[in-house]
Amino acid sequence: MMAIFDTPIARDGGTLTGPWRTPRQMLMAQSYGGHASIHDDSTAQGLGFKGGTIEGPTHFSQFDPLCHDLWGDDWFAHGCISAHYRSPVFEGEEVRAALTRQSGNRAAIVMEKRDGTEVLQGSVSIGPDHPPTALEERMAGLAPLERPVLMSDAVVGARTGRIPVRMGFDQHMGDLYPFSLADKLARMTEPSDIYRQVIPFEMVSVMVNSIAREQPFPVRGPSIGLFADQEIRMLRGPLKVGQQYEIEREIVALSGSRKTESMWVLSRVFVTGDKSPVATMLLNTATLKASYAQYEADRSALYGDAADG
Repeated sequence: MMAIFDTPIARDGGTLTGPWRTPRQMLMAQSYGGHASIHDDSTAQGLGFKGGTIEGPTHFSQFDPLCHDLWGDDWFAHGCISAHYRSPVFEGEEVRAALTRQSGNRAAIVMEKRDGTEVLQGSVSIGPDHPPTALEERMAGLAPLERPVLMSDAVVGARTGRIPVRMGFDQHMGDLYPFSLADKLARMTEPSDIYRQVIPFEMVSVMVNSIAREQPFPVRGPSIGLFADQEIRMLRGPLKVGQQYEIEREIVALSGSRKTESMWVLSRVFVTGDKSPVATMLLNTATLKASYAQYEADRSALYGDAADG
């Protein structure tokens, strides 16, 4: 198997661990809905964070060398990374990725900071016959969202039409992602020449979400959302730089917590004209109740003053 990464890997039985890395923040200039995002320092600080957060899928790249070590180029063709985000990472912090093999086609993953704080946990697997993933197991225990406010107009099963998209090497990906693949490769923790032809897992997230403003699902705002859970799965990959694709998005679940309301969206990626997807992405965006100024007023109007949070 040809080595396509220079990443040093420590081995301890069935556990592979990558080096400490300092991922870069590239979404400071991101905007949506006419306002800044959680990746903007002042916006994030206003919501109680110490600064703009590094986007979750940025961390997926630190797992790629570990997965490629296990499964070779099949990782790009049939790999799946499934993660629950537990703690944000900020510019300048060091993080480390590790996986522990559970079977021939599945491993548990974890990322941690120097102080032991867990950034994410989940699973990686290899298809085409994938075992149950971390998020499939997590979704099985979801309680339905009761008395939604931010998501009051959202309906499970709602689906968009197919939306065309592509990612060229030097293509600026728009206001939501104000950079190109070339820009990302210059700052990526685990760069590789293969990414001139193959879209890396973290940039699959960029490509899919870059069209989120087209045929959007209803969420009351302006409000701020965080990626809480994310899974990217290759069915007939890899996804290729410069290839024309179409994306169809569907709400597959609504859930919530004391501070958030969450929308789980499954995006299916098709080669233009094909009937079956080549990849999918499941994303749970948790929208912060505190970020929507009209939350209490809208809740009262929807459910009456006796409604609780």
